[in-house]
Amino acid sequence: MSSTRTRLEDLAAIAGVSIATVSRALNNSPAVNDETKRRVWKIAREHNYNFRPSMPALLSGAAATIAIVVPTLAGRQTEVSDPFFQELIGGLSEAGRAAGCDVLISYLAPKNQDDLASIMTANRAEGVIFLGQSFLHERFNQLAETESRFIVWGAEIPGQKYCSVGSDNLRGGKRVTSHLLNLGRRRIAFVGDTSNPEILQRYEGYIAAHRRADVPLDADLTLQSSFDVESAEAAIASLLERGVKFDAVVGANDLIALAAIRSLLKEGVRVPDDVSVVGYDDLQLSAYGYPALTTISQEPARAGRVLVAKLIASADTGSMRSERLPTELVVRESCGLA
Repeated sequence: MSSTRTRLEDLAAIAGVSIATVSRALNNSPAVNDETKRRVWKIAREHNYNFRPSMPALLSGAAATIAIVVPTLAGRQTEVSDPFFQELIGGLSEAGRAAGCDVLISYLAPKNQDDLASIMTANRAEGVIFLGQSFLHERFNQLAETESRFIVWGAEIPGQKYCSVGSDNLRGGKRVTSHLLNLGRRRIAFVGDTSNPEILQRYEGYIAAHRRADVPLDADLTLQSSFDVESAEAAIASLLERGVKFDAVVGANDLIALAAIRSLLKEGVRVPDDVSVVGYDDLQLSAYGYPALTTISQEPARAGRVLVAKLIASADTGSMRSERLPTELVVRESCGLA
């Protein structure tokens, strides 16, 4: 049966119960026992019936189920295999297990308001965690007018109506740039996609650090790059080809920074002797490269605990407050030790 043809009558016939019982089961009525609810839910899912379960006890016996969704980024499909997302998903999974919850990773990538609404109404999870806002900020605001059971990993933006949890990107960007300035670096390139809200805040921290140190900014040192290695390497190569002078690179995330190091070393540029490089994320692999990467730690394990705890608590309180997690500068060899 297709989702457009499946009716309550069909589910009732398959389950061998009345239409009223099916309706009550799907709406978590206490008049229906848990065994029957689980059976009806299973049949409804198998036949793609469009329903919104709210019962806290699922087939698995878990206290609840949380779905993780990764939106597209600037019109591109964001890779779930991105190293930072992998570590964050690991943190969410551990937090979910500690709370007795199932954690599901959705293959859906919302691109518009209809996609968001469909995810919230059709999936079987009690709560949804979106990893990143991408271009969906205003759409999340619209969703918050009718939905409260979702939370976003990402930046806190003025006028925001939904709950988000993320690192203090402004302070992190400012701190890592100030570290380079304190080392005497004065021609610092920023590499990242500033159309992304989180990256934009890190870039604003980069600008603030320059202003505080009274060091002039050069537009030639701001390079747009997506989160893949090839794009970051191309950005650094363009600087070298154009003969733009620079003595440091701030990568908007660790993957960009690691790609910058690789690109520089391939061209015979010494890191950190000639050019210092810093990142943002503190991926596990960042400590094992050569030279090891100086970066900002976001603590994905802690982030996972906060996201899951807020989502679970909202089931009782009906509300969530956004939170900025502190960042820490992790100094390693890639910028020269102070």
